[in-house]
Amino acid sequence: MHNLGHTRSANQRDHLLHTPDTFIRTILPGMKNAAAIVHISPAIGASFSQYTAELEPEGTLGDTTSQRFIYVLEGTATLATGNTSDILKAGSFAYIPTGMTHAVKAQQSTRLAVIEKPYEPLSSSSAPKLLIGDESTITPTALGGDPDLQVRGLLPDVPSFDFAVNTMTYQPGAALSMVEVHIMEHGLLMLEGGGIYRLSDQWYPVTAGDVIWMGPFCPQWFGAIGKLPAKYLIYKNWNRHPL
Repeated sequence: MHNLGHTRSANQRDHLLHTPDTFIRTILPGMKNAAAIVHISPAIGASFSQYTAELEPEGTLGDTTSQRFIYVLEGTATLATGNTSDILKAGSFAYIPTGMTHAVKAQQSTRLAVIEKPYEPLSSSSAPKLLIGDESTITPTALGGDPDLQVRGLLPDVPSFDFAVNTMTYQPGAALSMVEVHIMEHGLLMLEGGGIYRLSDQWYPVTAGDVIWMGPFCPQWFGAIGKLPAKYLIYKNWNRHPL
């Protein structure tokens, strides 16, 4: 049945909600047996790019001139760097610094969340190195002391990293304690459950698979609704002077 032009997707000056009914797939340079759904890019004013990579068995990502973060949504992939090779499965992640030669190949049908951003060096700190981890091994912390809102930091909070990536899990009914307005921008992928997101002066129902971009100083708030926990993967620029 035709949807008569209806969608939950919305594109506003300081935010974007990208829902699966509007996803368009493309092939980025260097991809083989793979496709990308580009959610966020400098074309909307963002300082980074975020896309979902869908890889067939033996499918590969292309190269990038920027630092790259990968989070495995489903499937299994091999990350080859130099003479070493690591297996990434669902919940695994990898940070790959600018200029590092690497190859990502799917062992089966695989979906990846990919974030890429030009690196901003600091004279007082060396650039970060390759990092590979698994979310399940990271001890969560309660945001603001609320045990119903758990945060896992996937990247070290040290000056060498110019962005952060976390997962946040809300128990049903849990919510941020305040409306946040700040200089950081966000890229957010709903992983599980759903809830209501306030973005600027709009209120949006969101669910697993939705992607949100929040520009600097966009008023933002989230509350989980439903019978299951809500969980998302969230990026923010970090550790750099606003100028």
